[in-house]
Amino acid sequence: MSNFFSSQLIKKHKGCPARIMKMTTPHGEVLTPTFMPVGTQAIVNYMTPMDLAHAGSQIILGGNTYHMLINPEMEIIEKAGGMHAFMGWDKPMLTDSGGFQVFSLAKKGGLCRIDDTGAHFKHPMTGKITHLTPVTSIQTQKIIGADIIMAFDECTPETGGREAALAALARTHQWLLLSKEAHEKNPNSLYGYRQALFGIIQGGSFSDLREQSTQFILDAQTDGIALGGEVIGYDMKKTVEILSHVVPLLPENKVRYTMGVGLSPQDLIDVVSQGADIFDCVAPTRNARHGSLYQGNIIETKDGLLFRNDENNDHILIKKSIYAKDNRPIQEGCGCTTCANFSRAYLHYLFKTHKLGYAHLACTHNVHVMHTVCARLREWIERS
Repeated sequence: MSNFFSSQLIKKHKGCPARIMKMTTPHGEVLTPTFMPVGTQAIVNYMTPMDLAHAGSQIILGGNTYHMLINPEMEIIEKAGGMHAFMGWDKPMLTDSGGFQVFSLAKKGGLCRIDDTGAHFKHPMTGKITHLTPVTSIQTQKIIGADIIMAFDECTPETGGREAALAALARTHQWLLLSKEAHEKNPNSLYGYRQALFGIIQGGSFSDLREQSTQFILDAQTDGIALGGEVIGYDMKKTVEILSHVVPLLPENKVRYTMGVGLSPQDLIDVVSQGADIFDCVAPTRNARHGSLYQGNIIETKDGLLFRNDENNDHILIKKSIYAKDNRPIQEGCGCTTCANFSRAYLHYLFKTHKLGYAHLACTHNVHVMHTVCARLREWIERS
């Protein structure tokens, strides 16, 4: 295990901002573009670490700060030797600061209150009030022990207008300075290896605020740069517009992370084409559990790559009766263990009869497809 983080530009596409980066972390190397399956509660739903590695996962988002504070609490994580040991995952890991979760709780009313100092939220079972601040968020991420940790931020709402975006921007910038100060007092995890700190660009859909935030993050000299806010990943047209505006302002030697991107395989293609490197989303496993299985071919056009099936879609709904006697795999030529061994008919049967094994097989397929798209993107960039 090496005790450092670094990022290096390997190859740029000749026709667009897409590129390949190499991240070196204490738990191994990562080649981008790459998708990070999400295990916010210390597990990627219905997948073991062995499943993840076999599906092609190089890095995961594991052990979100808010969720780990709630359950199992940090004493358990620390006693286990950190999140890697607790989960049984020995490859690179990124963790989240808890900022998005407290934003979601605050929207529900009564569950969380955000002020300039941080977030005050109530434990859903004990009623205990926890004050999550930039300092306590960083301290918690030190215990989690992820290779990449995030500065505490306030997610920018899309419905609050410019005033709400400005307020979130001011807090995010102030909290970044406090997060960095707490991190620099001891840049190592509790387990001795150095962690990388990423700052998060906010500003909503306002281009001048995004520019202002970008410059603030650059001046703070964090190890990597994330693009956050409620719109990112939720509205892909706006996400691409924001990336096209921000990416030319960013240095080439730092990793770019679009937070919450990955509802569809095409979303990965769209952000990579604009210069993004890493991304995460709960959608592949969530969609799988609800019967939406990615199915399509990666098509190369003069404008880039497309993920499409015969119905000009990106998935099949396995609950449909047309699959009851369909003995083909989900996707012809797919290298996942589900497609290698099981048919659409079998998955249809498992889904309709609510068998627990369905979710494991479905999640395995969807995550593998996301990694296949990333591998094709790297190959496409390499030969440009």
